[in-house]
Amino acid sequence: MHSAFPGLGTLINVATIVLGSLVGIAVGHRLREQTRQVVTDSLGLITLLVAARSAMSVADGAFTSAVPSGAPTLIVLGSLLIGGGLGSALRLDERLNGLGGALHSWTQRRWGTGVSLSGRERFIDGWLAASLLFGIGPLMVLGSLSDGLGRGIDQLVLKSVLDGFASLAFASTFGVGVMFSALTVLVLQGSLTLVGVALGSFLPDAHVAALTATGGLMLVGIAMRLLRIREDFPVAALLPALVVAPVLTEVVVRLS
Repeated sequence: MHSAFPGLGTLINVATIVLGSLVGIAVGHRLREQTRQVVTDSLGLITLLVAARSAMSVADGAFTSAVPSGAPTLIVLGSLLIGGGLGSALRLDERLNGLGGALHSWTQRRWGTGVSLSGRERFIDGWLAASLLFGIGPLMVLGSLSDGLGRGIDQLVLKSVLDGFASLAFASTFGVGVMFSALTVLVLQGSLTLVGVALGSFLPDAHVAALTATGGLMLVGIAMRLLRIREDFPVAALLPALVVAPVLTEVVVRLS
């Protein structure tokens, strides 16, 4: 499916997230606490499934053939260690939590008691979890680049449908914070689409596989938070790993 203009796929994605969130908010107050907990647990399990599929990119043929044997796993490990170190030094977890808190305060001032919210932490968790879930994965990277290169928006349309249903489920539990993840998606996917338009190409398949596998392991951290296995898992601090992964892959390719 070809788009009328670059970025249409991202706009469709943003619209489905907002629509799904509004529906989720509308029905959320009708759900019992036990039902909400079941929804959250189900999302945690589905996130684990998505994480596993993404992490399996470590065995992608383009990745394994581009670097020496055994290097893909070490590249992902190195990306998480280096990226986590950078994120910790930059205090990304604290800064993102602070940004989420600021959005929560602005929402309260803008709409007052008209919006059903259960607190700062619930808003932050919903925004951060949804942002990372919707903003990490092969469909986001490949779909945005395909849109920018004029190769169609099929992948982003598929992602839009998935994100729409997921945002409905998330918003029924976490509230309005999930809707603000549409801004994250707009920035991330819009930026990648612009890169595709400007450069004509972006990352080789091996580099995309490294990024996807690294992102898959980060999704495990989100699943651990959703399932209350470790609610303080610093997922945001690992975000630089998504940049480190393709860079480290390029270094290994050049040295091998």
